Amino acid sequence: MQNVPKALADNNHARRGSSAMQQWIMRGLVLSLAVLLNSTALAKVPAAEADKLGKELTPIGAEKKANADGSIPEWTGGLPQKGGLTSDWNNFLDPYPEDRPVFTITRANLPQYREKLSVGHQRMFERFADYKMNVYGTRRTIAYPEQIYAATKVNATTAELVGGNPDAIKGAKQGFPFPIPTSGAEPIWNHRLKYRGEHVRRFNNQAIVLPNGQVSYSKIVEDVLFHYASLKNPQPLDTPESTFLLYLFNSLSPPRVAGQFILAWEHPSKRSAWIYNPQLRRLRRAPNVAYDNPAEGTDGNQFYDQVDMFNGALDRYTWKLVGKKEMYIGYNSAKMNRPPTKYADLVKPGHLNQDLPRYELHRVWIVEANNVPSLRHSFKKRVFYIDEDSWSVSMVDYYDQRDQYWKFHEGHVLPVQPVLFGTSVPEVIYDLQSGGYFVTSLFSEDRPGDFSYPLRDDNFTPDAVKKLTSR
Repeated sequence: MQNVPKALADNNHARRGSSAMQQWIMRGLVLSLAVLLNSTALAKVPAAEADKLGKELTPIGAEKKANADGSIPEWTGGLPQKGGLTSDWNNFLDPYPEDRPVFTITRANLPQYREKLSVGHQRMFERFADYKMNVYGTRRTIAYPEQIYAATKVNATTAELVGGNPDAIKGAKQGFPFPIPTSGAEPIWNHRLKYRGEHVRRFNNQAIVLPNGQVSYSKIVEDVLFHYASLKNPQPLDTPESTFLLYLFNSLSPPRVAGQFILAWEHPSKRSAWIYNPQLRRLRRAPNVAYDNPAEGTDGNQFYDQVDMFNGALDRYTWKLVGKKEMYIGYNSAKMNRPPTKYADLVKPGHLNQDLPRYELHRVWIVEANNVPSLRHSFKKRVFYIDEDSWSVSMVDYYDQRDQYWKFHEGHVLPVQPVLFGTSVPEVIYDLQSGGYFVTSLFSEDRPGDFSYPLRDDNFTPDAVKKLTSR
């Protein structure tokens, strides 16, 4: 194991309870069945296919050319690297402040555009008479470092999912593992493993909006150290205990949750996690920091596997690659993420203030995930819409166990020029059954992420957390 905290190896031999053992056995039976049904590995592509990367395909696998009518332009390299890594608004720019909407989608003209809208967006128009989407000219702004491009081309012919197991990835290093996907789990892996710099301290403000319009805010600081896609020391996922990122959550407000810490190590098929409760004043292992357990501080409005649009193990679903489609998605919405925008300007009863988001026409990969009946989840079906230029999940439709539409998850794709990557900020989860919603990754009244903040492996150990809580 390379650069993995020693506590990880120590905890691998911890005694498991009978309930955990039963879950382990059930998971083994499910995965064994998957191996019997599909014993072939997915999805190395032939060298001739990989050779298209950087030619008719972009270096990470998007279609390089414009679409038929030119409404999606040719990708010409994305925006260049610009600005420093520190938490400074001068580094977090709006590249197109003079752009104006080309047209606006409203309930009145919805039939004209319905084909290019997610189910979630259509439901928003049905529920809210004042809902609208301002559509701008498409700007293909996302770029990644040359090292990521080179590693991605190698991965195209080496990375694979073994035996039909969506969590059994091998042969991938540093770059996007599946730039030319052939199965549904592969675009999800591209999202999970995308390059986001070496490390970052994020200042994350969140809002819970009740059906009656009442708003409550919380603030957390998140430290993240990236192992897999590091430019300086990339680490392959060569064992089940390999880590691709280390994460530390520190709750600052409201007072009832202030002082809470969550530590997590992300492995290919599982998560090692600890939680510190300031009332109990102790740090404990937290296997429930996963799947559809409610995320701390969200009052049940966000599950752990909805953080960053999707994260965690893939084993509770079967994954189907539906294909690619041109759709309107949130893109380049710097205005809603920068001063002088206030949270109260954006967060309104029912839905966001739709004067602020920017929507564009982009190609997205569509992946359908269906819950494995023996591994129950609150969502029976999820439909993911993944931006081809960034591999960021931009939208998710959620259905409950009654097959009823439940939630719409929207992430606004934005280029991060100082580091060269694309991400989704803010994220919004609309509950179409209750009428409330949840917003995360707000920072216009705070600070942009600090990619210069020094972080090392030893900042992400249980002992390090204990030291923080004893101050």
